[in-house]
Amino acid sequence: MNSEEQKKIIEQFDRASVLVIGDLMLDRYLNGTMSRISPEAPAPLIDITSERFRLGGAANAIHTICTLGGKVSAVGVVGDDWFGKRLIGLLKQEKVDTTCVLEIKERPTTVKTRVIAGQQQIIRLDRENKDAITDEYSQTILDFISKNIERVDVILISDYNKGVVTNTLLKGAIDLAKKFKKPIIVYPKVEHFLDYQGVTIVITDLEKAGLVTGIRQINETSIRNMGQWLLTHLECEFVLITRGKEGLSLFEKNGSVTHMPSIAREVRNVTGSVDTVASVITLSLASGISTMIDSTHLANIAAGIVVEKPEARTVTRDELQHKINTISEGHKKTDENVQ
Repeated sequence: MNSEEQKKIIEQFDRASVLVIGDLMLDRYLNGTMSRISPEAPAPLIDITSERFRLGGAANAIHTICTLGGKVSAVGVVGDDWFGKRLIGLLKQEKVDTTCVLEIKERPTTVKTRVIAGQQQIIRLDRENKDAITDEYSQTILDFISKNIERVDVILISDYNKGVVTNTLLKGAIDLAKKFKKPIIVYPKVEHFLDYQGVTIVITDLEKAGLVTGIRQINETSIRNMGQWLLTHLECEFVLITRGKEGLSLFEKNGSVTHMPSIAREVRNVTGSVDTVASVITLSLASGISTMIDSTHLANIAAGIVVEKPEARTVTRDELQHKINTISEGHKKTDENVQ
């Protein structure tokens, strides 16, 4: 696929409509300076100078999809608290349909608070409840999906094992996706991995793939064995394994295996890179003009941009198009030198 074909796919992103189901989180950053050691305990004393919030977990994937031009309906839960309202507010700023973001009094909004002094993260504090939501809430979500599935192109499930993606919800969502012939893309935590039988695409990282399959990462053959094991046991069409600085490996039901080296010059931060890969593949497939292998090539470029950033960030359309141009120009110069 050449650069012009990649750009045509990106141009279709704003026509895509995506249903994102998963664990919505709020990332909170407290920035400050370390002045001294606390007199109360052997711990650094941080003078907080700023506070900021970002969308995290499944909400980070939503943010990426919106930044790239897609339309999103969010499905998940938050607490009936200040943080939940802040999270919903941030989603609405992205023009996300939050009709099925349920506010639950019995549980807190998932918040990841990072305290940073200078460029160093001092501590992370997690506020969450991992208990599974009730069957009643699962059914409310399934009713929403059933009523809205015909107007979306693709379903993305972002499972961080925080209790939203229950077996009841998962089975119902997969059945609906098959009934209406909608691709369903997932990236699950280890605990739920084998519950995702029958989806279209499973995206995971190398560490999780090793834990699930019991296969040690030794060489390319062992990675190939991981992919084939997952394809067989999950009965899905594709398995995509993200490999950090080594890039991506795509396994197809027909037996094809494609390894794509990372385009990143340096890896500064991998937080959110899987969200980026999943989001770009989701939008590419929703475009209706992209194959899975072309979608993966585009996702690999996007991931290469994100991991070079110092913090978890999304990738923009301008960044993606600029990188495609840079790569294309590099290939032209290489071809000229060869000639």
